[in-house]
Amino acid sequence: MTLPPPPPVLDPETPSTDHDAAVAAHEAAAQGRPAPAGPPVDLSSTAPKEAGALSAIIGASFTLSVILFWLVLQLFLFGAFSHERAQDAKYQQIRGELAGATSPTGGVIEPGHPVALLSIPAINLQEVVSEGTASGDLLGGPGHRRDSPLPGQAGVSLVYGRSMTYGAPFDDITDLKKGDEIIATTSVGEATFVVDGVRRPGDPLPPPVEVGQARLVLATGEGHGPLAWASPDQAVYVDATMKGKAFAAPAGRLPAVPDAEKAMARDNSAWPLMALCLTALLLLVCVTTWAWNRFSRSMVWILAAPVGIALAWASTDTLMRLLPNLM
Repeated sequence: MTLPPPPPVLDPETPSTDHDAAVAAHEAAAQGRPAPAGPPVDLSSTAPKEAGALSAIIGASFTLSVILFWLVLQLFLFGAFSHERAQDAKYQQIRGELAGATSPTGGVIEPGHPVALLSIPAINLQEVVSEGTASGDLLGGPGHRRDSPLPGQAGVSLVYGRSMTYGAPFDDITDLKKGDEIIATTSVGEATFVVDGVRRPGDPLPPPVEVGQARLVLATGEGHGPLAWASPDQAVYVDATMKGKAFAAPAGRLPAVPDAEKAMARDNSAWPLMALCLTALLLLVCVTTWAWNRFSRSMVWILAAPVGIALAWASTDTLMRLLPNLM
């Protein structure tokens, strides 16, 4: 005769549920029945929470990736389209002003106002030059430094342009050779300049211009090392001397410009606007993530995408003001 196994010896501190389960298992073994299964584990309360958290993380990561991708894309591609659009508008404006003799001739000129047409056949460059050399002023093309005379007027005229982003209009000016011509057309007439050479930090400065003569200096950014194209860290200049006698320069221009308008300078006044743009982007990500699991996902993207694009565009333009103006 087979005797049933002895009852299990339990620790006094064993919880009652564990004690009941052990007794039931002992009785089942004595009667030759399989031990009853333990109480079912309810996963319904944890699964939705974990799935929701994972979905939220994926949604937020994807949204941030799209925004960052857009920022990079705008710097190197869409920024070029923005530059071309701005150039078309500025060209129409200055052409009408030159025809109507209403283009500014000097003195204090509003930043952003077109002041000259610049042509360099050797590198196939045709650009409208606007007043101002801060980072924001150079998003639409080259800018004329406000404390210098206009191109063709007596003295040294300075024109800045970007080398990498937003169309990079001055990317190729370092390829200019001595003797190449630069043609600048302003309200006072057309001036032809002959390139003297390319000048970098440490190179000797050109001699002072003679009385009644004009010099044009083009400036852009230049980098070093394997990522030189993406990280300009110094200004490089092209000096050119005007053929013939210069036009008279009217009085009244600024005696000096703010630091933000000098070569390789940043516009730190854009920090508050940058903080506002980033806050708006963060809020958009949070709202989109919240709506992702509660409404139609296609509808969420239809509504969020235009807002995200507008905020990304504004953020990139603002970011450029915080970076060197010649990059």
